Amino acid sequence: MTQLSEAIARYHKLIEAAPYRDLAWAEELRQQIQERLASAGSPPISPVLRPHFLTKRQYTNLVKAAEALFSAIDRIKQIALASPALLSRMELLPAEKMLAAVDPGYPFLSVASLLDTHLNNGHLHFVEYNADAPSGVAYGAMLSDLFYDSAPVKEFRKKYPLTRVGGIRYLLAAMLKAWSEFGGRTATPHIAILEFRQPFQAGQPSELLLRDFFRQAGYPTEVVSPDQLEYKGGILRAGDFVIDMVYRRVKAHEFLVRFDLMHPLVRAYRDRKVCLVNSFRSELAHKKAIFDLLTDETITAGFPAAERKAIRDFLPWTRIVSQSKTTYHDQTIDLPDFISRNRENLVLKPNDDSGDEHAFRGWETGDGGWDRALKIALRRPYVVQERVPPVSGMFPIYQWGSLEMREVHIDVHPHAFIGKVEGCSTWIQSATSGFSTINGLAPTFILG
Repeated sequence: MTQLSEAIARYHKLIEAAPYRDLAWAEELRQQIQERLASAGSPPISPVLRPHFLTKRQYTNLVKAAEALFSAIDRIKQIALASPALLSRMELLPAEKMLAAVDPGYPFLSVASLLDTHLNNGHLHFVEYNADAPSGVAYGAMLSDLFYDSAPVKEFRKKYPLTRVGGIRYLLAAMLKAWSEFGGRTATPHIAILEFRQPFQAGQPSELLLRDFFRQAGYPTEVVSPDQLEYKGGILRAGDFVIDMVYRRVKAHEFLVRFDLMHPLVRAYRDRKVCLVNSFRSELAHKKAIFDLLTDETITAGFPAAERKAIRDFLPWTRIVSQSKTTYHDQTIDLPDFISRNRENLVLKPNDDSGDEHAFRGWETGDGGWDRALKIALRRPYVVQERVPPVSGMFPIYQWGSLEMREVHIDVHPHAFIGKVEGCSTWIQSATSGFSTINGLAPTFILG
């Protein structure tokens, strides 16, 4: 039995024995989480009763591989920005190209970002990239604090020391570095956390947690919606709140569905009167097509050896779906024909995470359904990606006052701030198909 499996087995045995069998500690933990989120009226964000454990070796390997890949992604974005042909290949909207052309005032393309990772023992695969700091940064820090001091975890730590990783402070430090590079006029910029919300809503729970942390650190912060913004006399504001920095939680393509390029935020950004984190340039990596460029060796042949190795070892083969010929493991293929004949090993994903389009997993789709999915993917911006098997494990789930062991899929998200990995969060979801309430975050600890 490995160190990791032994630790998991011991934890499960611990919570199923006295004095934890009555689950009073679990109810107390649930109430503590709800109290932290009470101002937002949030539903529970974590149905699990066990942290997700990583060994030191797993975490070290994850950080090394992720940082190499973050560097490669930054390099590919720089190349794409200088190449109209590559920008077109990535299926950017004309307005997205115009926004990407605006210099944000600092040199890094992404201040905060993450990778969706399947991590299983010594094997890992990165399946998606997100140029954003996820809700896991805020929620994960809160869950780690609460779980770390819960009764069974305290008992567990007597034999297995646990290390907490990451935290909101790294996000704030990266934002302030961007502010300094931007040439910020004050040591304590006013920060607006930008999200879509109704006027009567205070904001999403994760944004409220970030707001409260920034305020406690001494930075005036408000959660605002794009339709609250005004730009006059070189000043961006929301009501009486003057804004120096915007932490953007709104994706560019969603923004452009509702607003044009004369919106106050865009004008202030173009005039360099506001520091935008992440900048609109980071949107290049929101496209699934970023993996198309990364796994095309005609583009990456000149990359450093460590980055090429990370791409080769940890990224699934990906291509924009089109009527074209391409390469697959050094073989020339007709792409539509290859997709049609290899359903069991492929997934079709929309290029944008807009929610309007759906992914099609070939191994879950019949031949007729796959043919229809391919026709959709040829008409709209889609990528085809080689299948990466999910990572599954047994977790104790707390629902309706009882504990039940359930199999779940486990995704690990390393968080990077200006390319440096500082912690990670873990997302779990039911391993069964169909609707399930077993979705949420698990706190992540390093064993030892």
